[in-house]
Amino acid sequence: MTRMGGLLLAVAALVGCRGDGAPVAPPASLPGPPEPPDPFGGSEAGEGRTVAGVELRWCPAGRFRMGSPPDEAERRPGEDPVEVALTRGFWTGRTEATQGQWRRVVGALPGPLTAGAGDDFPVYAVNFAEAEGFCRRLTEIARQAGEFPDRWEFRLPTEAQWEYACRAGTTTATAFGDSLSRRQANFQGAPYRTDEGGPSLGRCARVGSYAANSWGLHDMHGNVFEWCRDWHHVSLPGGADPDLHAADATALRNRTGSLSRVRRGGCWADEGWPCRSAFRLRFEPERRSDLIGFRVAAVRPAG
Repeated sequence: MTRMGGLLLAVAALVGCRGDGAPVAPPASLPGPPEPPDPFGGSEAGEGRTVAGVELRWCPAGRFRMGSPPDEAERRPGEDPVEVALTRGFWTGRTEATQGQWRRVVGALPGPLTAGAGDDFPVYAVNFAEAEGFCRRLTEIARQAGEFPDRWEFRLPTEAQWEYACRAGTTTATAFGDSLSRRQANFQGAPYRTDEGGPSLGRCARVGSYAANSWGLHDMHGNVFEWCRDWHHVSLPGGADPDLHAADATALRNRTGSLSRVRRGGCWADEGWPCRSAFRLRFEPERRSDLIGFRVAAVRPAG
């Protein structure tokens, strides 16, 4: 190639055409540097950490199918499956929040102890605003103690985060397979798709009394229902990091015109089938019951 030919090709590249005048594709943009790992994040599913006296387990970023397949026994409307991508890992409580933790963080218990009492029993009879208040106060305590980075906070889990943590990588009706007995979870009445019985307590059990799922989380099935932060919608939210905490405009209205938040997991007064991973139920946020408590999640919000 002559010196002049090389010069023409160089100029052509700058103006976006080949030496013969035909256009050339622009160079592909280089990817930006990957986001550095967060030192507060975990490295593998089920890894443990304790913050402000609350034991947590790591739920890594990942994709899963939320909801139940059409052939799942006892499935209900509103469980049609959707694909979900959780782009950020999060920590969640190894157990439901306890009465002892509530006393330490907030003070007086929110309601009478009609379904089991003790520091290692789940706190219940707590409404949605009180559960969120607990999370905010726990965040303050953890930051003041230097145990929590400013960019992390405690929240109630989204409905997607809750089911992802409950499933712990499984695709079956429960984290223990396609059946559930009263030896695996605290519920009352008929087991789910098994003849195996087990004790029926007729009240809450101490947290951690039943086997954990594969990510080390106890009582995701049964014991007490758990508040989620989403407004209840007629169908499941899909996509990347769904969060319907502020989506009251599209939420399903009750007969009275009021709105409900989501509760998950079944409870001690249920049969086995409502304890399935995909089962969802609404509950007005101002109400309280000895059937409902909550579990914290430690998250790093986007932005």
